[in-house]
Amino acid sequence: MSGTSEILVTLPGGRRVDAQVGKHLVRTDQPESNGGEDTASSPFELFLAAIGTCAGIFVQGFCAKRGLPTEGIRIRERVHHGEDGALAGVDLDIEVPASFPEKYREALVRVADQCSVKKAIQAQPRFQVRTVTG
Repeated sequence: MSGTSEILVTLPGGRRVDAQVGKHLVRTDQPESNGGEDTASSPFELFLAAIGTCAGIFVQGFCAKRGLPTEGIRIRERVHHGEDGALAGVDLDIEVPASFPEKYREALVRVADQCSVKKAIQAQPRFQVRTVTG
């Protein structure tokens, strides 16, 4: 996927911020402790969820290609913060039922490691923030 895509971010009120992503509206809010109403996940929580769900879609696709059931498979994501509060690391544990074939377990790790979101973060893309008159 190359080129430019656009997401339109709007401020509907309070501490809520929404993003129009294609035909989907993604709502965010802040917790009450940060002046919000806690009506939706915070943007940072969505960022973290994107990592786990991206790994999940790779795991799901791996299983689908091999006719393996996905029932009972979960990914437990643990987030680690440094002393300064910054994100220091993310652990993804793919929990499989005992019946999941042993021969595919390491392959699941390799396929989840191909997650597009993780790769995008590791590539350290540039960010440009500016004001423009609309």
